Amino acid sequence: MGAFDLAVPRRVLFGPGRAGELADLLPALGRRVLLCAGRDPSRALSLLGDVEPVAVVSVPREPTVELVRAATREARDAGVDVVLAIGGGSVLDTGKAVAALLGNGTDPLDHLEVVGRGLPVERPALPCVAVPTTAGTGAEVTANAVLASPEHGLKASIRGPHLLAAVALVDPLLTLSCPPEVTASSGLDALTQCLEPYVSPQANPATDAVAAAGLRRGARALRTAYEDGGDRAAREEMALCSLFGGIALANAKLGAVHGVAGVVGGMVDAPHGAVCAALLAPVVEANVRALREREPGSPALGRYAEVARLLTGRDDAAVEDAVDWLRKTVAALGVPPLGAVGLRPAQHAEVAAKAARSSSMRGNPVSLLDDDLLAVLRAAS
Repeated sequence: MGAFDLAVPRRVLFGPGRAGELADLLPALGRRVLLCAGRDPSRALSLLGDVEPVAVVSVPREPTVELVRAATREARDAGVDVVLAIGGGSVLDTGKAVAALLGNGTDPLDHLEVVGRGLPVERPALPCVAVPTTAGTGAEVTANAVLASPEHGLKASIRGPHLLAAVALVDPLLTLSCPPEVTASSGLDALTQCLEPYVSPQANPATDAVAAAGLRRGARALRTAYEDGGDRAAREEMALCSLFGGIALANAKLGAVHGVAGVVGGMVDAPHGAVCAALLAPVVEANVRALREREPGSPALGRYAEVARLLTGRDDAAVEDAVDWLRKTVAALGVPPLGAVGLRPAQHAEVAAKAARSSSMRGNPVSLLDDDLLAVLRAAS
């Protein structure tokens, strides 16, 4: 067994009702609070009791470089000393990015991969408390923040250990109000973020444990959470799936699903989780085909067989059963193909070329060629 590191927030709080601890938790971290929330911050404000933020930033969609730059400027002018992010993955990524920039006195493009200078985040971030209200991205425990750069037509990350939140507070009850389409796209993203680290060449025993648990829990709970959003047991299972996926990806990386999805998300206006869901079965097929043809002795083939058993709950399941399960689940949850969200066939070659340079590709179990990626995009469209 090789050596490995495991990066997680300083503190992780999980359980129904734990959002009630927020007001007492914050004073030990800071007194001048920046609240990052979704389109309507009133719900987040209702969780804070007597705590009054000195600044509030609304994140209505996936964050851009300019949104984070403006939020950082507002927070700095207000003398913020702690960042609280309550919302979906976009809100949490905004909060983590702002906290890091405030701690370093820098600009998003100083650190952004691919489209920026890619400089490391050298100094600690301001304390950030991350409270997810969806079960999908696992951003409360990841060491990166994804930002869109519309002028470059893609999304990229600010990445590093200082991007980890000081506290991740996961209360499954906060996801009860998620509509079915959000439950579907975010839940499939959570499954993807357990699956890709499990087959990654950078997996380790700790990431294997949480990724496998996340796959098993997500597979049995996702359809129930989608069909009955008030099912608390299913919501708790999906919150754990998301949390475990975040820990797994932060330490074992992702793969081609996210490598391609990051590019597609910069070119069309579609939820990240829905894009990942459309790509998931085609990428598994492409990876397994490439492994069988080019690396038949790869341990990743055995890992894909284990994924099939975890998803289906059958001891005799083969890789093809995993692909079938994924296709049927995506269809049952009403996730649209990429063509339906605006990606045109004429854009496929550009997506493939940009995706090949994505940092997420480093976690893929096999190198995919342009023809492989083009086949994925055709199958997902």
